[in-house]
Amino acid sequence: MTLLITGGAGFIGSHVVRLFVQRYPHYRIVNLDALTYAGNLANLRDIEQAPNYTFVRGDIRDAILLDNLFEEYSFDAVIHLAAESHVDRSISHPLTFVETNVIGTVNLLNAALKHWEGRFDGKRFYHVSTDEVYGSLGSEGYFTEESPYDPRSPYSASKAASDHFVRAYFHTYGLPIVLSNCSNNYGPYQFPEKLIPLMINNIREGRPLPVYGDGRNVRDWLWVIDHAEAVDTILHRGRVGETYNIGGNNEWANIDLVKFLCDLTDELLGRSPGTARQLITFVKDRPGHDRRYAIDASKIRRELGWKPSMPFEVGLRTTIQWYLENTEWLQYVISGEYRVYYEKHYGNL
Repeated sequence: MTLLITGGAGFIGSHVVRLFVQRYPHYRIVNLDALTYAGNLANLRDIEQAPNYTFVRGDIRDAILLDNLFEEYSFDAVIHLAAESHVDRSISHPLTFVETNVIGTVNLLNAALKHWEGRFDGKRFYHVSTDEVYGSLGSEGYFTEESPYDPRSPYSASKAASDHFVRAYFHTYGLPIVLSNCSNNYGPYQFPEKLIPLMINNIREGRPLPVYGDGRNVRDWLWVIDHAEAVDTILHRGRVGETYNIGGNNEWANIDLVKFLCDLTDELLGRSPGTARQLITFVKDRPGHDRRYAIDASKIRRELGWKPSMPFEVGLRTTIQWYLENTEWLQYVISGEYRVYYEKHYGNL
């Protein structure tokens, strides 16, 4: 198999690339990434010399580039992860999310359709999406694959639109697609504007820990390598035209998660219990902040046998330890652009 993975230098993408390069030495893996703020080749230093791995710097908004890549490599499958993914950035710059997440996805669909049309056997277009397309839950219930879409931010609206285009290409043209919608991921190599690495870094530096609103927004957390395993499972065994929800069955209110992070990080740093909790600072809630996400992942477990394997406390402790031991990676990632973003959204904390 010759496999194109888009966005493979990002957080989730780098874990997916690593898994496929190491698990399938007989596959040819091509990683296409634009290396914007969240894409970082340092995430893949351990496999960059692998004989079955090729990196191409490029943007999915460039339709000519995609056409040329399909012509050159004759891809058998695509795992499409490339996306603008941060809600706060989407509120500030919604058009960027439309251009990448919607137009970029359609460019990729068009390239696959052109080069596969009439020869769909053995081909697979796998689109990776988010649970945020479903909107916000109350205190009960779960998102299923049949849940109606109700996006509340420019980010989730752009992902919802891309999901609809992928399904439309299946129904209109017969393009062999699969989709997955996943809950919040955590683990090594995550860009430090996201909640968990942001808090770990601020605790280490003794800086305030900004928590939106009352901190009672609930998210379902999944170990990123468990997600990569799910992607592997769905690519090879998922039914064409189907959607699979991927979740950790691991709900946490943001404030409870931050307090747990504080306690574990204090312990690993050898600080007195309660030290980090004093840094918690509540900030103005962001517009359209969904109250609760929770995934029903019974379909993928029932049909494909996948389930999350990492206990949350073990995964969180492993994640904290990784960030504390990889400060060089962290400082490299925290660029001038990131600092400008940080001050814009959180003020001079």
